[in-house]
Amino acid sequence: MTISGKAKLAGVMGWPIGHSRSPRLHGYWLARYGVDGAYVPLAVAPERAEQAIRALPALGFRGCNVTVPLKEIAFRTVDRLDPVARRMGAVNTIVVDGDGALVGGNTDGFGFLENLKAGRPEWSAENGPAVVVGGGGAARAVVVALLDAGAPEVRLINRTAARAEELAADLGKDLGPDRAVTVVDWVSRETALDGAALLVNTTTQGMAGQPALDLRLDALPASALVNDIVYVPLETPLLAAARARGNRVVDGIGMLLHQARPGFKAWFGVEPEVTPELTRFVLEG
Repeated sequence: MTISGKAKLAGVMGWPIGHSRSPRLHGYWLARYGVDGAYVPLAVAPERAEQAIRALPALGFRGCNVTVPLKEIAFRTVDRLDPVARRMGAVNTIVVDGDGALVGGNTDGFGFLENLKAGRPEWSAENGPAVVVGGGGAARAVVVALLDAGAPEVRLINRTAARAEELAADLGKDLGPDRAVTVVDWVSRETALDGAALLVNTTTQGMAGQPALDLRLDALPASALVNDIVYVPLETPLLAAARARGNRVVDGIGMLLHQARPGFKAWFGVEPEVTPELTRFVLEG
């Protein structure tokens, strides 16, 4: 494809950024839909991030994605936040509004839910308790998404109990009496699986080069769905173990693909589709 002087511009900002698959993902959609536009990697050090974000309107960008370690900086820098980003305390998608204002959103939770729905259409957050492993930004996005989707209970497991307690206190404070975010001590982590309808790993455990997640699945009901947001490798040791015992599983690549959809639509004016061809293309990159 070639672009004109009227090309619509967007990109992904992070430090480092060379590992990002977002340019390949958005580039595929730009070519598929014949959009006169470009999506570029933007390597921005944290100390220059605010300046770079503020420069987006002046450079003619329609917005950008933001990845680690700049999501919290973006949260503090944008002019307006959507309600989801405000709850998550981090921004991963910036849209330059018609008046030049920077609007911050967070589509990680959307991508997580859409991935589960695409992989297992019969799944519902209301089916029963969800167990989330981790206490970082990804865990926060998943917990917010599950609560918004109607999960009756979210059980948090994290090696650092203080982080899980802080997350539970923050996200559970406005819930009604019939819903809860609870923390299970790491030593007793397997007990959290009893009666669970969903298990999600949001840590890097199981990623290529990392040890497998240290969690036995004996207490997990056979009917539970298991998801790992890691997608390198596509089938982590957790998913392999779950599949071997008969649990339904959903891998992590779809979360990356689906979280990109709202930004692409906002910047380029097309509602993109996640297809098997796209998945293969991004994984090959």
